[in-house]
Amino acid sequence: MSGDANGKPLIVDSDAHVVECDRTWDYLDPSERRYRPIPLASPEESGARLQFWLVDGKARGFRFPAFSEEEMERRQRRVGRKFAEAREARELGNVGLRLEHMDDTGVDVQVLHNTMFIEQVTERAPVEVALCGSWNRWLADIWSQSEGRLRWSCLAPTLSMSDALDQIRFGKEHGACAVLMRPFEGNRLLVDPYFYPIYEEASRLDMAIAIHIANGSAWFSSLCSHPVTVAANFHSFRIPTVGAFSDLLLSEVPEVFPKLRWGFIEASSQWLPWILHEVRNRYRALDREWPDNPMEAFRMFVTCENTDDLAYVVQEAGEDGLVIGTDYGHTDTSSDVDAIRIFRERTDLSEEAKGKILSDNACRLYGL
Repeated sequence: MSGDANGKPLIVDSDAHVVECDRTWDYLDPSERRYRPIPLASPEESGARLQFWLVDGKARGFRFPAFSEEEMERRQRRVGRKFAEAREARELGNVGLRLEHMDDTGVDVQVLHNTMFIEQVTERAPVEVALCGSWNRWLADIWSQSEGRLRWSCLAPTLSMSDALDQIRFGKEHGACAVLMRPFEGNRLLVDPYFYPIYEEASRLDMAIAIHIANGSAWFSSLCSHPVTVAANFHSFRIPTVGAFSDLLLSEVPEVFPKLRWGFIEASSQWLPWILHEVRNRYRALDREWPDNPMEAFRMFVTCENTDDLAYVVQEAGEDGLVIGTDYGHTDTSSDVDAIRIFRERTDLSEEAKGKILSDNACRLYGL
């Protein structure tokens, strides 16, 4: 089991977040400042205020609503989960405060993912390069203040492959342990050979590919935002993530990049037995050999949630490919800052399985 200098297992929050703020864009190069996103907000209604980023002339950047203290408390009572309330901790203006919260919840390392780029923010390469570069430099600064406890997934501006590779190299040198990819990137799926240079570089640098729930297709996001689609985010973000898992298993990618690790973040794990069953049947139909432990063989990892039927998931998918996160910083259906504590108290999994999910598997995924 991976551990600290004293041999104690590292407890890893595999899905934590940083919430972008004005400070995020202070890292833009002077020549790029014309691309600086502008924060927008609607009038407050019923304790909530919708927030947006104006990017390249369009309201495109994803931001969670801002809730009053009363509304935040009401939402926590309603869903029975605890959110991270301190703005300075969520936006990491106060790194020490985030580390204190981690200590309070028994977490040694958090892996930080973005909030804003869950959707495509621009179709223009110079803008994407500028914004990803500023975000990555911001996270590098945060990592440098965290004594190595705040690791992160690097943003790769896929509209410019040479810049994407430069950003990945920068990230590796400054605390990044993964490269963030969306299930859809523009009009491409992740199995498109266009992305092979990213996979090759991530593999060379011993970085994972973190496929966080997201959607980089503006067309598909617009389709799922139709007024009749009540569960828009489920269609737009979670379903593509599940599809990307299936696509990769059925593609040549795991064989072409035999050392590359893949993390599927914030989509829960309840779907995992179903997809493994479906892909196994397709392997048989294609006369392809299906491994005894596909999660290990294909180097796949999936974040689970305490609401999952984990005894069933482990029975069907094994315990070597599961990790867990808190979704720290967000207020959606996956968020629970107490997730690690609650998971440790579960009685439906063995202590060995819980140790793998809390530490071993996460350390293998992120190379910690």
